[in-house]
Amino acid sequence: MMARRRMDAALLVLFLGHLVTALEVPLDLLEGLPQPPTITHQSPKDFIIDPRENIIIHCDAKGKPHPSFSWTRNGTHFDTEKDPNVNMRSHSGTLVVDISREKAEHYEGVYQCTARNKHGTAVSNNVVVRQSRSPLWSKERVKPIVVQEGVSLMLPCRPPAGLPPPIIFWMDNNFQRLPQGKRVSQSLNGDLYFSNVRKEDSRNDYICYARFPHTQTIQQKQPITVRVLNLDAINDTVAAFYNDTDLFSEAPVDERRPIFLIPSGSSSSKMVLRGHILEMECIAEGLPTPEILWSKVSGDLPAMRTSFLHYNKTLRIVNVSESDAGDYRCKARNQLGTVHHTIHVAVKAAPYWISGAPRNLVLAPGENGVLTCRASGTPKPSISWAMNGIPIENSPKDLSRKVEDDTIIFTDVQTGSSAVYQCNVSNDYGYLLSNAFVNVLSEPPRVLTEANKVYQVITNSKALIDCSSFGSPIPKITWFKDSRSSTLDGDPYFVHDNGTLEINVAQAQNSGKYTCAARNSLGIYENHVYLEVKEPTRIVKQPEYKVVQRGRSVVFECKVKHDPSLIPTMTWLKDDGELPDDERLIVDSDSLTITDVTENDAGVYTCIMNTTLDNDSASAELTVVEGTPTPAVVYERPDPPTDLELTDQKKRSVQLTWTPGDEHNSPTQKFLIQYEDSLHHRGQWHNLTEVPGTKTTVHLKLSPHAHYTFRVLALNAEGFSRPSFPSRMYKTDPAAPDENPTGVRGFGTEHNNLVISWTPLTGFQSNGPGLHYKVMWRQKAVDLDWTSVTVANNSQFVVSGTPTFVPYELKVQAVNDHGAGPEPAIAHGYSGEDLPIAAPENVQAVVLNSTLAEIHWDHVPVNLIRGHLKGYKVYYWRKHSLHKHNPDHMEKDILTFSGNHSHGMLPGLHPFSIYSFNVRVYNGKGEGPVSPTQQFKTPEGVPGPPTSLVVTNPNLDSLTLEWSPPREHNGHITGYTLRYQPAVASRQVDIATQGWFIGLMCAIALLILILLIICFIQRNKGGKYPVKEKEDAHTDPEFQPMKDDDCTFGEYSDNEDHKPLKGSRTPSNGTVKRDDSDDSLVDYGDGGDGQFNEDGSFIGQYSGKSASRDTAEGHESSEAPSPINAMNSLNSFV
Repeated sequence: MMARRRMDAALLVLFLGHLVTALEVPLDLLEGLPQPPTITHQSPKDFIIDPRENIIIHCDAKGKPHPSFSWTRNGTHFDTEKDPNVNMRSHSGTLVVDISREKAEHYEGVYQCTARNKHGTAVSNNVVVRQSRSPLWSKERVKPIVVQEGVSLMLPCRPPAGLPPPIIFWMDNNFQRLPQGKRVSQSLNGDLYFSNVRKEDSRNDYICYARFPHTQTIQQKQPITVRVLNLDAINDTVAAFYNDTDLFSEAPVDERRPIFLIPSGSSSSKMVLRGHILEMECIAEGLPTPEILWSKVSGDLPAMRTSFLHYNKTLRIVNVSESDAGDYRCKARNQLGTVHHTIHVAVKAAPYWISGAPRNLVLAPGENGVLTCRASGTPKPSISWAMNGIPIENSPKDLSRKVEDDTIIFTDVQTGSSAVYQCNVSNDYGYLLSNAFVNVLSEPPRVLTEANKVYQVITNSKALIDCSSFGSPIPKITWFKDSRSSTLDGDPYFVHDNGTLEINVAQAQNSGKYTCAARNSLGIYENHVYLEVKEPTRIVKQPEYKVVQRGRSVVFECKVKHDPSLIPTMTWLKDDGELPDDERLIVDSDSLTITDVTENDAGVYTCIMNTTLDNDSASAELTVVEGTPTPAVVYERPDPPTDLELTDQKKRSVQLTWTPGDEHNSPTQKFLIQYEDSLHHRGQWHNLTEVPGTKTTVHLKLSPHAHYTFRVLALNAEGFSRPSFPSRMYKTDPAAPDENPTGVRGFGTEHNNLVISWTPLTGFQSNGPGLHYKVMWRQKAVDLDWTSVTVANNSQFVVSGTPTFVPYELKVQAVNDHGAGPEPAIAHGYSGEDLPIAAPENVQAVVLNSTLAEIHWDHVPVNLIRGHLKGYKVYYWRKHSLHKHNPDHMEKDILTFSGNHSHGMLPGLHPFSIYSFNVRVYNGKGEGPVSPTQQFKTPEGVPGPPTSLVVTNPNLDSLTLEWSPPREHNGHITGYTLRYQPAVASRQVDIATQGWFIGLMCAIALLILILLIICFIQRNKGGKYPVKEKEDAHTDPEFQPMKDDDCTFGEYSDNEDHKPLKGSRTPSNGTVKRDDSDDSLVDYGDGGDGQFNEDGSFIGQYSGKSASRDTAEGHESSEAPSPINAMNSLNSFV
């Protein structure tokens, strides 16, 4: 009984298939016909508006009578008449919002339009209206960056979030794009990455720009300064940049193997929607600069949809499909090594139509019909129906309507049942909303094709004569010719479902008057048209190859035969271009003459004869030579064969005879025989066979049901001749097929069906009219008898109601009106898969070390997998670390083991942690149930590095180190190991601790003290110092600097003997303050800031240095820091 119902439903769908070919009521041609509303234009679902322009939300619809419109906003009625800023266009539902008096953001929301008349109600999509935004960049102080040559570097952009997101690019102060390449490139999020930096990367105008496309505004980030120094330069300038600069410094940078900057780790995952663009990036650092290579682990990259951007660092796949899911691997390599990263891509899908949106139905009272809303998506979408905008479960009951999931079946509809049905298909990633009306009409037939229309075709071409009609019930079309003695049905006529009459190979006798009759239960309508079959245009005398001496004349002939009722136009070309504008070239009705030939006239000349229906062309080459007393022997291609004759005609063979053309001093090597089948492939010539140049006859084997025309080409050492004129047509009789379809396959698209597909035969292989296929199947090892069905005009058949995933034997046999083909071979296939129904058992883990565990499980029985076994997936996640400070980690990772495995390794685990895991089997349909979740612990591992290391209280012979615990304890911390070594940079030597240097300085100090004592003694004796003259010449009481040549002072005051030297300050108690002295050697010993040059000169800055000296000298100093300070500063960045 169930099988009978399924067959009835199938027959109903097949019966209604022709109804949907004439669904739309032609309102523009037939006035007064009622029609429910149809939405014809609406705004996109996600509608981003420009806040500077008026908002226009489109909604247009057609129907009879013309529909009225209303709107909802955020789910409630939107009264447009009460809002003075909103206007609805006349005869339309389109809203125009004037934002001159109100901000655009006031009208953000979700809008839906409704169009209704007395026959039904149609609704638009939900239109989400959002204002575009281009926020300003947050203010920030961008510190200069000093980086050591050779290391990697990332310059962050971090633009403000806009709607839609901005387009990022980097430029300099002159608005020139910064150069990028394999070493320097921009990531997808806009950051600028350096695989390794060079000296030429130093600049102070790295500027990130964000362009917001909707408002066409551009904003910029504060410029970033980058200084690239080698280690010597870093040590020379560390004092100047230490306080206000981010300094990245390490030991001298050597060549190193690649390391991925992004993404991190050995694997990552990414989700993309079907039909969208997939972009994956891998950026690596290393020295030399690594190169990036991409591959797909589980197959090949889709060549036509794949491109590589950003110097191979970004893999881009457009129009993503489910086949693009899987693992992708990016590889970074240089001469020192290789590193890999695997990206697992999952493809989801918003709902999409499988066979198009539901189509309108026009039914007559008492007829049956079907509305189908067939869509797919990942995850599988849900389907809901509404009638006139109201959920169908809340609509008035209708006994003629039955809803079955994605189908509504109408039985014995009655007048007044017209309505608009809405199908809503949705999942987590989107929705589809489609309106389809059911219009119940009683209309007599009408023919819409223009009356007395004349159709013109060329002999042996295809003729198509239209008979477009409308009526309800749908009219049946019949054709008559001239006297109307009988209907036109069968060879050479074929009537299409839409009423068009086709004559595949039109002949002169097919010309005449044709009558199209459209008939239904309410009446009949006739229309008359005319067909004229014209003779083809043919060049009967073609231009010939010419060799002409310079200065002579040449004539190319081109004589044409054409239908007398068609007006031909002849055009000449030279080398496929227009003829030169030269009076020496004379064009007549059937020839081209060139006088006084020059070398520039050499080339290929083509004559083209055009009519309104067809054309023909022929070419010839002109060679220009110098005049010679004795003409040389000319070797040319042979002339085409002539006088083609067909003899010994049989059902599947014929003998072809011809006369060879002139060989032109080069003997014919062979003849090539070609054929044209005007019944199946008109205008296409195919090679059939070759014969030696000494033969002029050949016996040809032919196929049934073909209209053969033959031609012959001759070949010599100079090339092929032009083709001969075609032979007369030879028609072979139809016969049963000689072969069966190939590529027979069996598979399932649902858990309870079997799709049998095959490669159909071509028209040439069919051997006769009425080609169809006998499709046979039986369940392997269960059924003894074959079940069969006849299929025409299709290359697959769906068997419904099959058991899940069972093997079948399949056969497809070709049949035509003259019999069946040979016994077909048996193919094998499986019915549709379903999700596995069992989980792996005996799941357990064996911990091998702190970062590796092995998972074991038992195989799931084959009968419980219910499909082709693809493999097993292990889901595992880190619950938490056994260290009390670490939070829980619930991100799940997945490892896929393709094939029939029973164990697998989990690498990359965190030491000293608790992990949970489970195992699932999966087939071609998806994953099975989850095994019971198990746990295991990883033992302690090596801890991570301390998160910071700071040097404090540096002294001449000691310093203090402070550090923070590591981020990853990986166990119980039991202690720390401190390793250190002297830091020597730029060949500097700390001579301040050398004994000989200390002795030398003491001797110098003693000599200075003795010199001072001698000078004071000389002054007290009044020796060489003319004191009175000094007082008269200078009024400044301050001391001047001591002269170097005679150890005298530039100025003396007899009442200021107690004053110290200039630059020192004396407190009220008469003692010199240590903190204020610029020349205290004590400050040098304790402050740690003084240094000496390699020659022993003292160049350090003292702790009590004045502000003026800081300004004048501190920033211009080129001295190196002390070794102790250099070590401190380097350690602070380690």
